[in-house]
Amino acid sequence: MAERDLEIDRSRTAIVVIDLQKGITRREGKPYPVPLVVSNASRLVKAFRSGGMPVFLVHVEFSGGVPLRPIADTVMSGTQPAPDWAEFVPDLEVSTTDILITKRQWGAFYGTDLEQQLRRRHVETIVLCGIATTYGVESTARFAYEFGFNQIFPEDAMTDMSEEAHRVSVEYVLKRIGRVRSTEEILKVL
Repeated sequence: MAERDLEIDRSRTAIVVIDLQKGITRREGKPYPVPLVVSNASRLVKAFRSGGMPVFLVHVEFSGGVPLRPIADTVMSGTQPAPDWAEFVPDLEVSTTDILITKRQWGAFYGTDLEQQLRRRHVETIVLCGIATTYGVESTARFAYEFGFNQIFPEDAMTDMSEEAHRVSVEYVLKRIGRVRSTEEILKVL
């Protein structure tokens, strides 16, 4: 069994929230309903702000409204996004102290200044959550691992399009590159 003790150095930890935006949160989530994920992520964000810790809110917005169109066996479906598609959900209560990152693909590092902004704040550990577990969260987590960041994943503050996809990502990827905990476990040590 994994060690459940968790310590967080407030001076070296930030939260990174992936794609909790209107267009994405309108979809169904599994295994956790999207409203629960948004609520748990919002609670964590508020705790980070209260503790004077950095809050990074990441959303995806397509360049010129056009998503990537790779040649692939299965292409992400979708129509032209609604005008408010990329807006953060109101529950996050975006603050002037938050660092906002706009990405153009699944992961939050490639093509953005996320790494630079984390390093400027001497962040060594990130609490990473959002939607979808196997896309935005896992893609960002893999880069974070390669960049040498420690990671904590609030498992009930992320969800996916299927329960199986979420479970496989958590069990076979995220637990190998960081610590998976519940929102409550993380809040207790903040």
